[in-house]
Order: sequence, then C-alpha cells, then structure tokens
Amino acid sequence: MSLNQALIAELKQEAASTRKMLERVPTEHLGWRPHEKSMTLRGLAGHVAELSGWTAMTVHTDELDFAKTEYAPPAVESTEDLLRIHDEHLEKAVAALQNIPEEDFNKIWTLKAGDQIYLQQPKKVVLRSMCYNHVYHHRGQLSVYLRMLNVPVPGMYGPSADEMPAAN
Repeated sequence: MSLNQALIAELKQEAASTRKMLERVPTEHLGWRPHEKSMTLRGLAGHVAELSGWTAMTVHTDELDFAKTEYAPPAVESTEDLLRIHDEHLEKAVAALQNIPEEDFNKIWTLKAGDQIYLQQPKKVVLRSMCYNHVYHHRGQLSVYLRMLNVPVPGMYGPSADEMPAAN
C-alpha cells in the first residue's frame, strides 16, 4: 500500500469516529465552557470539525506563516454546521492525498510566525503529527466536554461506557 493510500485509510477511519462525536454536540450548549481558560464548546467542536482541512493545506503548501495568514474560526451555529464543515474538509483532504506525488511527502514543511520558526519537518511527519494527532487530541477533549454535559459519548475504538450494556 502506498503512503498516500495508507494516510487516506487512516483519515477516513478516524473521520468516521470524529463525525460520531460531532453528531452529539448539542446546539443549545455551544456557548458553554468547562473552565474560564477553556474554549467554548463552539470553539472546540468547530476546531475539531475544521482540522482535517489542515491535511489539504499541508499537501498544497510548503509553510504556514501566522504573521501572513488571517485566521477566522468557522461559523458554527448548529450541529449541522459542524457536520458540514467536517465533511467538506474531509473531502478536500482525501482529494489532496490522492493526488500528491510520493516524493512530495519528503518536502520540508514549515510552521512559523514571521521569523519565529515553530516546526520544520517533512510533510509526511507533519501530516501524522500536526494534522492527524491534533484531531485526536481535541476529539478527546470534546469527549470530556460531552461527558460533563451528560451527553452520551460515542465509542471510538469499540463501545464507550455509554454504549455498554448495563451490568446486573
């Protein structure tokens, strides 16, 4: 299996789990946050929904310079918005990975803010660390938010405690 096909397979598998999590986000609690230093549910879920878009960005560019790039969080007013954002970014990510030449995975990609360099790694490393693992990290946070709101948490790699049959 080629590297791009392996990355696509992982992306699709994990995106299905991410989508299950996003489906549970209650619109009526989008402004809620568990702590004053924490993101709101809207901010966190919106970030989770948009993160697969970083895959296409990494494939199509050689750097992200925060000093030159204006960021606007996605407009999220409902659970449906989250799912739409997630699905759109996933589609673009899969297309980008399908079309990347194998040798481009070794090109160096840079994350910086002006002269301050935060990261310089081959694209294949950036895709796994900053793109994929970043989703998993925030998806874990989102599961805690859902738990704190008494929303049943879906299983990611098998049934969750909310999906297990009740013990007698």
